Amino acid sequence: MSSGCYLALCARPVHFEKANPVNCVFFDEANKQVFAVRSGGATGVVVKGLEDKNPISFRMEDKGEVKCIKFSLGNKILAVQRTSKSVDFLNFIPDSPQLEYTQECKTKNANILGFCWTSSTEIVFITDQGIEFYQGGTMSKLSKFEIELPAAPKSSKLSLSERDIAMATIYGQLYVLYLRHHSRTSNSTGAEVVLYHLPREGSCKKMHILKLNRTGKFALNVVDNLVVVHHQDTETSVIFDIKLKGEFDGTVTLHQLVLPARSIQPYQIPVAGPASVTNQSPVPCKLYSSSWIVFQPDIIISASEGYLWNLEVRLEPVVNLLPDKGKLMDFLLQRKECKMIILSVCSQMLSEPERGTLAVVATVFDKLNHEYKKYLEAEQSYTMVVETGQSRGNPLLKRPVRTQAVIDQSDMYTHVLSVFTEKKEAPHKFTIAVLMEYIRSLNQFQIAVQHYLYELVIKTLVQHNLFYMLHQFLQYHVLSDSKPLACLLLSLESIYPPAHQLSLDMLKRLSTANDEIVEVLLSKHQVLAALRFIRGIGGHDSISARKFLDAAKQADDDMLFYTIFRFFEQRNQRLRGNPNFTPGEHCEEHVTTFKQIFGEHALLKPTTF
Repeated sequence: MSSGCYLALCARPVHFEKANPVNCVFFDEANKQVFAVRSGGATGVVVKGLEDKNPISFRMEDKGEVKCIKFSLGNKILAVQRTSKSVDFLNFIPDSPQLEYTQECKTKNANILGFCWTSSTEIVFITDQGIEFYQGGTMSKLSKFEIELPAAPKSSKLSLSERDIAMATIYGQLYVLYLRHHSRTSNSTGAEVVLYHLPREGSCKKMHILKLNRTGKFALNVVDNLVVVHHQDTETSVIFDIKLKGEFDGTVTLHQLVLPARSIQPYQIPVAGPASVTNQSPVPCKLYSSSWIVFQPDIIISASEGYLWNLEVRLEPVVNLLPDKGKLMDFLLQRKECKMIILSVCSQMLSEPERGTLAVVATVFDKLNHEYKKYLEAEQSYTMVVETGQSRGNPLLKRPVRTQAVIDQSDMYTHVLSVFTEKKEAPHKFTIAVLMEYIRSLNQFQIAVQHYLYELVIKTLVQHNLFYMLHQFLQYHVLSDSKPLACLLLSLESIYPPAHQLSLDMLKRLSTANDEIVEVLLSKHQVLAALRFIRGIGGHDSISARKFLDAAKQADDDMLFYTIFRFFEQRNQRLRGNPNFTPGEHCEEHVTTFKQIFGEHALLKPTTF
């Protein structure tokens, strides 16, 4: 992999018949289809899509040179532009006559620069006078908006080239992207891309300016909500992210490029031909070739080679090109396939020799938990609406989508924090500080901390014999009370005796069902801890002797069994004046076991007066 190449052509391109004097190639951005039109359509049109497995083939009458050709969404209606004034339509609805009709643009003296389908019945004409919406025969005209053209000598006519204008959806909003080669201000250092926001309602507004700081031939793509600008002269590309903080001048936001300019990753074209020839080594593809045509949002076509690619963003190289971890997180959190790369950045940030400062670690955790909280709140609102039955009258209500930017506690625990503590490479103070920083961040966003994170903190403290710190954390409630945590503390009693009392205090604060706690301890073979706990809360007179004797026997420890058996004999003596078990207690089997191990004489004899 070429170092630092954060853009690549997709591995599986669409292959089509190369452009030549009789075969013209067109691309439809909405349906992602390539049209190969032979002899104006008279000798056939072949349509290949990125998603379609089977190409569509048909013929149409040659009525002159085709300027643009596109299917409506769902391939129901074919639109063909042959003049600058009108677009022809053909019905492709099965079992219906192939009706043909023409729609002229309504604005006087306007020329159609292009068109795009926005649904199966709605089409937009882009003219040199503005934008016109047509829907099932009706049309509405959007107000004309001014695009600032560069200053030019009086003699030369100002015009807007089609290649300098693109339309694209960025972060769910529709924009017109205008490539302005020279700014009106003389102190400008090169071309810029101006973004006009095009709302469904209201007027068009200039929102963003992307500073290219160079001049020459450019082409635009939009990939994963990033604006990609290709520069032919240097054979490199740059990317801009309008979600990243720019410089607001009161009316528009100015953005500098996110990463240094890099070439698209080198690409090999497989050699086509008979089987005997195909074992030749692939041919390197000429990147940034003059035969490349770039379409929105992420399409690059080489008409001369007969290939169509999707442009892709590769996130791995970005990690080393953006040293500012906070800015890197802002960038990664907006990308579609970001989860594993974010988790690897977190791991890298905590490892040698990368180890970041706690301030950087805190910034990263806060950015992750901000996204996590947004998702939790959306999920909560959705659940409330559904539970209260308000959803019935709201067909637009949809469950929030969990994107890869939602990195929850189990993701962090599994992929980052547990691995980090196991390695034991970092000084233990740093390790604990990192864990506490993550917990602090969760608390700041009012996200309930999962008990396994607290357990990780406690285990790490115990590993390093930092019992005084454990004591402080519990005393000052830095670690929130929970049943699993209390049980973990009970099990630490043998190595840290005060843990027993700390655990009891926690359980009393929780006022939890004591039976459950006993069950948990017994399941962990903490038989003595369970007995001490039940004595600590004064419930030892009513517990089942058999349950404890069963657990002691399973532990396969004779002395433990002896201790537990004696305890219950003494309880029987105290409560009933007789150490023997009653038939209702079902302890006969344990009495037999006790006799076998310690002998008949070891049994307590009833006290006689």
